[in-house]
Amino acid sequence: MSRRRVIVDTDAKNEADDQFAIVHALLSASLDVRGLIAAHFGRHRSDRSMEESREEIDLLLRLMDLDGKVTVADGAATALAGESSPRDSPGARLIIEESLLDGPLYVAFLGPLTDMASAILLDPAIVDRDVVVIWIGGVAYGGIDAAYPGLEFNLGNDIAAANVVFGSGITVWQVPSNVYSQVSVGYAELEEKIGGTSALADYLIEQLVEWNAAHHPQPIESRSLGDSPAISLMLFPRGGQFRTVPAPRFGREGHYLPGTGNPIRVVETVDVRFLLEDMFAKIRRFGRQKEL
Repeated sequence: MSRRRVIVDTDAKNEADDQFAIVHALLSASLDVRGLIAAHFGRHRSDRSMEESREEIDLLLRLMDLDGKVTVADGAATALAGESSPRDSPGARLIIEESLLDGPLYVAFLGPLTDMASAILLDPAIVDRDVVVIWIGGVAYGGIDAAYPGLEFNLGNDIAAANVVFGSGITVWQVPSNVYSQVSVGYAELEEKIGGTSALADYLIEQLVEWNAAHHPQPIESRSLGDSPAISLMLFPRGGQFRTVPAPRFGREGHYLPGTGNPIRVVETVDVRFLLEDMFAKIRRFGRQKEL
């Protein structure tokens, strides 16, 4: 089987959906995961958000019996200071190193674009290499976004980085909030599909329920696995509907402004059935294999 070379840059402890995306990537035989990069998620809830992301990645790898078998690199601890100021980090250097190898490289960003922007600023020639940036972030184009009436979270954690990446000419697939918010899953479905199949599966469910309880004042029994489209699009690019638009700039409030005009691809729909069923099946299979 041919394998797609990928890196996943993740603010893993920010919410409860990165964990599902990370596990899905690592359990997918067609993805050659060259590294996981721990990303910051601002200072809204913690002064050590990148470190917390790293700790969550390490926990998932232990639950998957992959501790020490997958490259993990720390990304930037904070956002860019400006559009000409990279945050040098092992994560940015990993992206650069992998971009120099033959064949396409897909880099999925489940949080801010800090590490990609830093890689571009440190090595501008990367924009001419065979690199695809898949970003979960930004609001809907051309209308009111019910999911994010204000500043979208991933964008808001580093607007300068988004402007660097979108203005660079590198290949970008953007999954805006009106699309990623549609990947919803309920507690009942999680329990029926993967509950009890492994310690990993039970942790995934428990941490999601706990996060909702801590951060939602109203009763809730579901969550959007909004980071997972980045993985399903790498597994099955034809499972998304795209349109090509001129690359925008982002204003301070997260709105779109005229940009360089470089073409980017905006994802308008994803195959949610494939995404969820493929992920659930692989998590169940992982549990069966653990029992052997």
